[in-house]
Amino acid sequence: MTTSMTTWTVSPQPVGSPESAGLLREYLVDVADRWYLLYDGRRCTPEEIERHLAEMRDDDPGLLLVARYGGEPAGCVGLRRVDARTTELCRMFVRADRRGLGGSGALLGAAEEAARAWGAARIVLETRRDLVEARALYARHGFGDVPPYKAATPYSEVWLGKELTA
Repeated sequence: MTTSMTTWTVSPQPVGSPESAGLLREYLVDVADRWYLLYDGRRCTPEEIERHLAEMRDDDPGLLLVARYGGEPAGCVGLRRVDARTTELCRMFVRADRRGLGGSGALLGAAEEAARAWGAARIVLETRRDLVEARALYARHGFGDVPPYKAATPYSEVWLGKELTA
């Protein structure tokens, strides 16, 4: 009897590629819907999604890593330099039907590897209080509370960081 294990692969992709654009749209709809449901009792509108997508395009992460599960795009994470020793993690996302299969760990591992390759000694991120699953994931991977490292936005409620080992 032969069994086949589906594995995760992670590689850099241009932010504007069709795969990346699709994943970033899904990420945005996921987090925006949660925000609007929590604070307005409704999902976001198509117009709001388009406005937020335009804002995201103006806030390029620098490096986007795309995770594939069984060869299909299933998640992403962005990285940007804060300073010579600090890298920021942003736009961490795994498609709902692929969650719980190890994709977040694969993305975080690849992000940490890329940050080390940039010479970073620390990786930081900001998130929201309502994204409890994400906060639990980061805690499991060694992230802890840190002081704010940049100007807050309405979505900056929790600041996390991790020292990177060689």
